[in-house]
Amino acid sequence: MNRVYTKSAFSKFYKQSIVSDVSNNNNGGLLIHFWIVFVVPQAKGQVFCEDCVAAILKDSIQTSITNRTSVGSLQGLAVDMDSIVLSVGLRSDYSSTTGTGTNCIYDLHADRLHQHFPLDISITSGRMICYFKLIALVGHLIRLSISAIQIEADNCITDSLTIYDALMPIKSRILYRICEPTNSFLSFVSTNNLMLVTLKSTQVQKVKEFHGYFEIIPQEKCGKVILALGNTGFEGRITSPYYPSYYPPKCICAWNFQTPQKNLGIALKFHNYTISEKSIKGCEHGWWKINEHMYCGYYIDHQTIFRVGSAAVNVEFQCSSKLSEQPLLVEYGSYNISQPCPLGSFVCHTGLCVQQTQRCDAINDCFDESDELFCDVSRHECNTSFLTQHHSLLCDGINDCEDGQDEQDCTESVPCANNTFKCNNNMCFRKQNAKCDGIIDCLDGSDENNCRCGSTKYGHTHHRIVGGSDAQEGEWPWQVSLHFGGVAYCGASVISKEWLLSAAHCFQGNRLSDPRIWTAHLGMRIQGKAKFISPVRRIIVHKYYNNRNYDYDIALLQLSTPWLDTMKWLIQPICLPPSTHRVHSGEKCWVTGWGQKHEADDEISAILQKAEVEIIDQTLCHSTYGLITARMLCAGMMSGKRDSCKGDSGGPLSCRSKGDGKWFLTGIVSWGYGCGRPNFPGVYTRVSNFATWIHKYVPSVF
Repeated sequence: MNRVYTKSAFSKFYKQSIVSDVSNNNNGGLLIHFWIVFVVPQAKGQVFCEDCVAAILKDSIQTSITNRTSVGSLQGLAVDMDSIVLSVGLRSDYSSTTGTGTNCIYDLHADRLHQHFPLDISITSGRMICYFKLIALVGHLIRLSISAIQIEADNCITDSLTIYDALMPIKSRILYRICEPTNSFLSFVSTNNLMLVTLKSTQVQKVKEFHGYFEIIPQEKCGKVILALGNTGFEGRITSPYYPSYYPPKCICAWNFQTPQKNLGIALKFHNYTISEKSIKGCEHGWWKINEHMYCGYYIDHQTIFRVGSAAVNVEFQCSSKLSEQPLLVEYGSYNISQPCPLGSFVCHTGLCVQQTQRCDAINDCFDESDELFCDVSRHECNTSFLTQHHSLLCDGINDCEDGQDEQDCTESVPCANNTFKCNNNMCFRKQNAKCDGIIDCLDGSDENNCRCGSTKYGHTHHRIVGGSDAQEGEWPWQVSLHFGGVAYCGASVISKEWLLSAAHCFQGNRLSDPRIWTAHLGMRIQGKAKFISPVRRIIVHKYYNNRNYDYDIALLQLSTPWLDTMKWLIQPICLPPSTHRVHSGEKCWVTGWGQKHEADDEISAILQKAEVEIIDQTLCHSTYGLITARMLCAGMMSGKRDSCKGDSGGPLSCRSKGDGKWFLTGIVSWGYGCGRPNFPGVYTRVSNFATWIHKYVPSVF
């Protein structure tokens, strides 16, 4: 290396070459892992590239072979030219493995198939980086299983566990990173017989632990020929490679299905996954080719069924992510092409079949609400059998039935046990789980009466406005402005002393996902005059967020510094709606933010703006956009003119309870066609659908 690069065009940048590891090569011989260190001024970066560095090395070796001369110490040794792969590493990656004096390096070799080799370590003090270099038999793979990890949860800034598909910590070879503690069992598979696991902790205030094991496994061929039995229904399953482990990148699978009759097709039931037609953007979580048609896959929180109306079905799945992905489980079976669902049932947009009697019953049986679209509420919802089945509509203070049948006879007294809280509608809940916890357990919200969330000193008279108008000081005390690199970028809502709720799309990309570049500005009416500013410690984007259609567009942010009680006159949390919460079309709500006042504007507003909007019927919203999922709702004016716009993303759609005047975070500004266009209202993340997810990270909101 020294001889090659000291005589190359990059000699003035070249510093040194260091062999990091030597291991067996899958094709026999030796595999050398090395750093080539260059120091390149930033201004010169454009004339320096990894392809150039690799080309110089390959050219030198090829020349030496042709001329039968020596390149360094390679005389007489065969070199596999295709094995020379150079990847750019960070300076911190290089320095962390070269002469730092760390004594936390483990070289571990496995030589017996399926035997568990334990990996356990505890860090009790100081700054520490531990390396587990895992090497298996040539021609085999490594499966790493993690049973528990205890680290600081802060987006991998101080603590992290990183798994590399190599023996050196090179960013481009990362298989997976874990940034928060977990007791869930996880396993990952390499693409060769090498793996590096690093456990980093830059400041140890409490014990950091990692427990797991690794094993050797054989390489698997993914895919097969499947002859369906011909009985309608699901009869078997196919999975991602090395299921139930996370599957590695560079995977490819092919399944060929054949049914015994021409009138039978193949149905594929995806668990927590769905596929849709491939767009020009490409596929982030795997692409599928089914009978020559291309589809993209993405993760969701429910099942979907995809049907192929052909007796012969060829399915090809190929990984597209650079990281390991969650395991996939797909059931398969035959179905009657002319009648995909049994008589008396309805085909959901998700492909599931539900009984016709389940249509228009206010329950989301299809998961995407397709069974609840195009329903006449007043005609279908208000018979006795319906109200008996759907008691959640009873005595909730809202006339769901045209004749008010659901709100009759709501005064009967029901006794409650000791240590319970009695709602105004006579339901009983345990006090510690119900009263003032930020969740409406009582359908009338009486368990959250006189609590601190969702209160403001302003009455918000519902006068009509065109576009937006200036908000008053302290009028929307939960409104937050998020600044990226010192510039206002998105909005958010205060839900507790140290937690905010915003939109996932605000944090897409390597730089935007780094909490260290973000600050949260609270108690602010005019940009630049916040009463409280805190760095962001942690960003949690929903794991099912889909950047193609903005589904699951929600994110939690943890503040580095909680705001103080002395500021409660200007900062207050907004209440969170329960999962049973329903909003009705025509209901008036308010959207707030510092975004653009007009679609054509490039400047954001200096003063916080407010606009009154109304909830748009979900059926109308779906027919307008065609892309609306159960996690979305529309609000605005079908005539246009009042809407959120660029810069308001992540901000609140605040709706006021008629019962006690509390404000609830009904929606999060997500997306829409333009700003204030007629017939195109704003689309918001439906917060009630994420109550369980929010409380997974914020168990006790206040």
